Amino acid sequence: MDVLDRLRLDVPVAQAGMAGVAGGRLAAAVASAGGLGTIGLLPTTDLRAAIGRVRDEAPGRSVAVNLLMRFTRRRHVQACIEAGVDVVVVAFGGDAALVRELRGAGVFVLVMVGTENQARAAVAWGADGLIAQGREAGGHLVGTVAALDFLPRALVVAQDRPVFLAGGVATSGDTGAALAAGAAGVVAGTRFVLTEESGAHREYQRRILAARTTLETTLFGLSWPMRHRVVPNTATDRWCRADGAARRLPALINSLSAPLARVVPERSEGTALRMQRPAIPLFSPAVPLEGMPEQWVDRAALYAGESVLRIDGVVPAKQAVAELAG
Repeated sequence: MDVLDRLRLDVPVAQAGMAGVAGGRLAAAVASAGGLGTIGLLPTTDLRAAIGRVRDEAPGRSVAVNLLMRFTRRRHVQACIEAGVDVVVVAFGGDAALVRELRGAGVFVLVMVGTENQARAAVAWGADGLIAQGREAGGHLVGTVAALDFLPRALVVAQDRPVFLAGGVATSGDTGAALAAGAAGVVAGTRFVLTEESGAHREYQRRILAARTTLETTLFGLSWPMRHRVVPNTATDRWCRADGAARRLPALINSLSAPLARVVPERSEGTALRMQRPAIPLFSPAVPLEGMPEQWVDRAALYAGESVLRIDGVVPAKQAVAELAG
């Protein structure tokens, strides 16, 4: 399969579907530049609007949506099918019935995986391709080893299916290394957080550009107690150990909080961050978005991958795609 032709791409570069950060504005800009722009999971009305925006601003390009299964509801799946999106990324969950339904509607299904067992499951579900995530990625993690170490294993499991590499992708050199190792393309997240079209709060962008380290933690795990990578802020200074591990109290609270994911309402990010305080160990996965008060940055998850240590500025998405493609 020539996946670039199948997905109507000019370059083997995809933008990660980061909830809140990756709306229609960013996805349309990436798609217009020849990459795969991916809309993050949004409230259903906003998701439909974002799909329409990509269609209007990037005519003839693929429309992709990331289904973050922890918070995906039936209405999100139905919105993707009714709108006739071209690509769906299934992340942090999924099953054969979902993949079968999406493929039956003509959707190209990519499943994000971080282990060989997860890759085997995705192939058994009938996935069209895989996204192999390395541990150095930002945000939530399924990856357990470095991306380029995991890629050969994922390729063996995938057989003739395309595999995109995610984690540690910041430059054309990273893309070249992935392609040379057999990847069909790359998925970049942090590089696109740091674009002009990103929905990230500008102070969030400034903080990750200024960071000298990243932390793998579970601190921001209320309702979703899963590993994630962030840069430090006041909350992590107070509630994380030197190695990034959450201290005992927030770790315990988060470990018991998983059932909350099924009752989290749409448009909950602002409510959650309004209630959070650096001194109280209750931290949701919500990120600080444009329009929110600047002080919320110290109580929110500042997701970023290790690639941020090699990124030095905020650029237009078109430039980011070009720099990744080389």
